[in-house]
Amino acid sequence: MFMGEYGHTIDAKGRIIVPAKFRESLGDNFIITKGLDNCLFVYTNEEWQRFEEKLKTLPLTNKNARTFTRFFLAGAADVELDKQGRILIPSVLREFASLQKDVVFVGVGSRIEIWSKESWNDSISNYDDNMDEVAENMDSLGFTI
Repeated sequence: MFMGEYGHTIDAKGRIIVPAKFRESLGDNFIITKGLDNCLFVYTNEEWQRFEEKLKTLPLTNKNARTFTRFFLAGAADVELDKQGRILIPSVLREFASLQKDVVFVGVGSRIEIWSKESWNDSISNYDDNMDEVAENMDSLGFTI
């Protein structure tokens, strides 16, 4: 399970050090793709396979299903750790998530999210204001505390 928040910087070539806490669970290669909320999603190969299987169950005849599947698969990339524990994030993904210099890795259970520091700070600044409403809506998803 991935958890925690780690700040890093991305170099001019698009390389970034993966936090040591995440490296062992990720392995030497893993999948990175566009995520929701303008961040990137990072999956272990096993989690990615589970995710792909779910996508395969979506009906091809449903336009939203096709769009959803296309969103995640078109930008997906298999990345590999180098000897320094870095990955090269493809330019299309860096542009999508507005990754310039300062980035934040966020562990969220079965995946990791990579955010631009600015976008992450904007996102968490709303937590206090919206968390009560978000928590109330979790019941509709079958989650209760």
